[in-house]
Amino acid sequence: MNLFDVYPLYDVTPVSAKGIVVTDEKGIDYLDFYGGHAVISIGHSHPHYVKRLTDQLNKIGFYSNSVKNPLQEELATKLGQLSDCENYNLFLCNSGAEANENALKLASFHTGKSRVIAFNNGFHGRTSAAVAATDNPKINAPINLQQKVTFLPFNDVQAFESEIEKGDVCAVIIETIQGVGGLDEPTTEFFQKIAALAKVNEALLIADEVQCGFGRSGKFFAFQHHNIQPDIISVAKGMGNGFPVGGILIHEDIKASYGLLGTTFGGNHLASVATLAVLEVLEDEKLIENAAHLEGYFRALAAEISQIKKVKGRGLMLGLQFDFEVADLRKRLIHNQKLFTGGAKDKYVLRVLPALNITEAHLDTFFTALKAEL
Repeated sequence: MNLFDVYPLYDVTPVSAKGIVVTDEKGIDYLDFYGGHAVISIGHSHPHYVKRLTDQLNKIGFYSNSVKNPLQEELATKLGQLSDCENYNLFLCNSGAEANENALKLASFHTGKSRVIAFNNGFHGRTSAAVAATDNPKINAPINLQQKVTFLPFNDVQAFESEIEKGDVCAVIIETIQGVGGLDEPTTEFFQKIAALAKVNEALLIADEVQCGFGRSGKFFAFQHHNIQPDIISVAKGMGNGFPVGGILIHEDIKASYGLLGTTFGGNHLASVATLAVLEVLEDEKLIENAAHLEGYFRALAAEISQIKKVKGRGLMLGLQFDFEVADLRKRLIHNQKLFTGGAKDKYVLRVLPALNITEAHLDTFFTALKAEL
């Protein structure tokens, strides 16, 4: 049997990794400034993470959600405290797409309505409703197009107001900072106005924090830069540092009932411990503060390079915009400089999404390599 060929692959085969160093089968080291799409939040093979998972696996790795799992309660308490979201409840699942799927489903249940407002260049996953709310026709099959989704531009309050006031919208879903789209985000004023309009028109505001959450923006959640309170917050990626885990934080005003949502693997013992380990490292090593600090250092180094036209993003969710397409630059950074970076839907943006425990010295190395290739 062959693999179903859906990914163009770089000719690199990692076999081990520690910190931001990834080693391939030939013993060649690469510096990871991409973190596998912002998944590696506390570094590869972090000793506390490895110990927590190993200890748990030696006890019990999995049982279904038909029995009590105190680790889930411990996780919910810790997450509420660190994120300052104690007035939310937690539902655990397995991925960012599943998180957004559950968020949209819950919004429809809660409001009794079905239309969704999403935004141009957004990405919310590849499952049924999540992909329908993703502004990319290439990944939407005919079955997905049955969903009722309206796409709007950022910062156009008038367009948003005219759509939300039609009264049939169950959810407004927005990436606080766009990932795949290329690090765009609307203004604080826009965030605050759509939050207020959604509330007045009885639609739920879903903050998609799958990529920008868990400290990556320099705050625990990126929406906290804008002083708003979403109804539902979706999380995944850096949440598990590589272990498949996702979830939604659901405002306490939204009531649960048996059978409303469900999952087989979500919140299993290993997933809960992986997330607890991430939270413990974020807190103990002050990694959210580190992300906020390194943004300024990154911007200062970028300002020294004339080919960089703009720095986008926040914290350690950053993009460098050029006046040329960056695909070839990414290849040269991998093959010549042994350094991983990311691309975007905006082909002129190079994405930088390293673990949150990198240092100024790592950024010095990154910009030295970038200058060499430019």
